[in-house]
Amino acid sequence: MVGGGGMGVVYRARDTNFKAIRLVAVKEMIIQVIDPLVRKDIFKIFEREANILASLSHPAIPHIYNYFTVNERAYLILEFVNGKDLDKILAETTTFFPEEQILGWAIEFCDVLQFLHSHKPEPIIFRDVKPSNMMVNLQNHVILVDFGIAKHFEGGQKNTMVGTQGYSPPDQYRGEATPKVDIYALGATLHHLLTLRDPRLEAPFSFDERPIKEINKNVSDELIAVIDRALQYEPEARFESAEEFKLALLTAGQKTGSLAKTSIPTAVISRAGGVKPLWTFDCEDEIRGTPLFHEGSLYVGSYDNNLYSLDASSGEFNWKYPADGGIPGRPAIHENNIYFGSEDKRVHVISSRSGKVVWTYYTEAPVRSSPRIAQGHVFVGSDDMNLHAISLSSGNLAWKSETSSPVRSTPFVTDSLVYFGSEEGDFYCLDFRGEIKWRFRAKRAITSSPIVVKDAVYFTSMDSSFYALDATSGWVIWRFRMGKGSISTPYIIENYIFTGAADGVIYCIDQRTSKEVWRYSTDHQVTGSPVVYKDSVYCGSVDHSLYCLEYSTGRLRWQFATEGAITGTPIIYDDIVYFGSNDKKVYALLA
Repeated sequence: MVGGGGMGVVYRARDTNFKAIRLVAVKEMIIQVIDPLVRKDIFKIFEREANILASLSHPAIPHIYNYFTVNERAYLILEFVNGKDLDKILAETTTFFPEEQILGWAIEFCDVLQFLHSHKPEPIIFRDVKPSNMMVNLQNHVILVDFGIAKHFEGGQKNTMVGTQGYSPPDQYRGEATPKVDIYALGATLHHLLTLRDPRLEAPFSFDERPIKEINKNVSDELIAVIDRALQYEPEARFESAEEFKLALLTAGQKTGSLAKTSIPTAVISRAGGVKPLWTFDCEDEIRGTPLFHEGSLYVGSYDNNLYSLDASSGEFNWKYPADGGIPGRPAIHENNIYFGSEDKRVHVISSRSGKVVWTYYTEAPVRSSPRIAQGHVFVGSDDMNLHAISLSSGNLAWKSETSSPVRSTPFVTDSLVYFGSEEGDFYCLDFRGEIKWRFRAKRAITSSPIVVKDAVYFTSMDSSFYALDATSGWVIWRFRMGKGSISTPYIIENYIFTGAADGVIYCIDQRTSKEVWRYSTDHQVTGSPVVYKDSVYCGSVDHSLYCLEYSTGRLRWQFATEGAITGTPIIYDDIVYFGSNDKKVYALLA
């Protein structure tokens, strides 16, 4: 026996119809009343629960395997949930739960309530949301149990008052069974979990007399505001739906940082309709490159030939500077001047304050490499098959190094050396005079921008390889094989290396051993580069989505869909992630 109540017990059992051990829950109801009409009604309630469960398929609802009666007893055979209900968990706890724990459970419960409330052909109202009907399994995910009084919603009809005092709202006492009674009851349950104050022991509908903050000072104002709205006395003042409730919880969790610490399943967040942007800005053509953040402003180039300056907090337009060609890369900043290359074959330098031109530098072909500023020079590649070193002070050429093919790789500059790749597959190491120190040959183009860490240089190639070379000699340290070629720039943190590839995969590789740690598959090529912020990795895909993954495991935290391919790299400042899309928009989201 694993549970019991006034009308029966629940057993853990083994289904002997299968050779493999399959544990099930046997829910037994003992009917001890003599009145035949009452007995008939009780059997109907049990049969209704069986029929409701048989029509549902959701990870937070147990599967039903069988239903039958034997004399005065009725039985449901259900999926066995290995865990505890929240009533038992509450009875065992003496300290407040962490906010992120409650948030994760709340979001999952909203998800299953929304599933019930949108059930076809008729919505299902649970009518008895409370801790004893909510189980937490060994994976810390929630399961909704006991559908004995759940009911198909029939608009405009009054029903017998059922539910549990303290958790049920006043409208349920009036015989109303709408989705909003479940929203209130979930709010009451969350209040109980956060304060450890049992509402059954308090006056009904008195949550406003027991403010959460006065009992548990650790709870954020953002989460309190969400729960307070769910607990409004009048149904009209509550959330319109469990989906709206869930989105409010997700937003609160993003603002406080609690969402990143939860273990919410991928599908729950995906069903939430995506994370809402703080703001968007419309350009007139595709955004293929990466923004730059500087002193509260965001600078981003577009294929409408303009470099835009936007207020980073609001997305409001500051100014724009027109080039004569599309702007594919990422701008650079030095002493309040913005540097960027363009398809118009030039490097443009403009004032970050006014958007006025300071100087321009001409090459012989489109500039698709992003500029790198170091040692008093701008280093930038061009499709004219040269790496150019331009004097910061004068805008004149200091030197250029000729290669055998276009240079679209953004150079990496150390104290004494410059590293970059070319479209022919050559990877170069130059000194500051432009002389070649060593050269390495891959089998296909190296568009990826290199990164140097601890005497090793890392980059990817279109030959499907991720290379680690000795930064001094160019000798191969290791090579990691990907499914397809890559133009993604690696990102390294705590011995993890992240990159993307044309096979649609975001890879995490151990920097020391070159072994794969994890991979995450998107639905199209990954041409942009991953970035890590706090404990998450952010990366866009040509499948139109920006992904937020837990960087140590690759587990999806959330996914935001745009209407175009995301080919650039997101940037993150002050908990806000900025990126552009081929749908012509710039986006700002809470990280």
